[in-house]
Amino acid sequence: MTGKVAIITGGSQGIGAGLVAGYRQRGWGVVANARHIKPSQDPDVLTVEADITQPATAERIIDGALERFGRLDTLVNNAGVYVSKPFTDYTAEDYALVTGVNLAGFFWLTQRAIAEMVRRHGGHVVNVSATLAEVANSGAPEVLAALTKGGLAAATRSLAVEYASRGIRVNAVSPGIIQIPLHPADSYALGDRLPPLGRPGQVGDVVDGVLFLESSPYITGEILHIDGGQIAGH
Repeated sequence: MTGKVAIITGGSQGIGAGLVAGYRQRGWGVVANARHIKPSQDPDVLTVEADITQPATAERIIDGALERFGRLDTLVNNAGVYVSKPFTDYTAEDYALVTGVNLAGFFWLTQRAIAEMVRRHGGHVVNVSATLAEVANSGAPEVLAALTKGGLAAATRSLAVEYASRGIRVNAVSPGIIQIPLHPADSYALGDRLPPLGRPGQVGDVVDGVLFLESSPYITGEILHIDGGQIAGH
């Protein structure tokens, strides 16, 4: 182990599972959270099965990191949900679900994590936003995703400036269309929605972006687009 520790939300599958593996390959200890996640056989991976929308979950995650590893270096706010509907069809339940995970979950855990980082005078927060918050598509209505993921991007810049003098960096990655192993490849028949590079991205592309930010101590307040040129084409 390097002695460094990362917390990764939404760590049970997809991008989150890729991030857990990526940080472990670098020798970091990892605290992985998800609503449903199995205990790890790896002694340097602590899993916390809990609902990120609940403020008490933030306490469990931070306390777990400190009890197991004694420190916290990076928080990756990866957990997110996506519900696509015409704007007037969204229900109160849809709103509560999407804002609960994408905003409230981010808010409570990041608040608690930064408080711990301030005590150590150092740390890094990476938020997983989404290019769809900046590139609207009439064929895929997604106001709740745009509202919440756009909020994460704005919060990234605000927190980066607020905490720079205390040694804490705050960045974001903004993925475009990413192929998740759980979904069959033929479900990504995107037609004219393909980005300029002509293909969907892979989980590893996002993991590489997060690890690039991890290795770049002079970068803060950055929104790194990992979208095959999607944002550039608009």
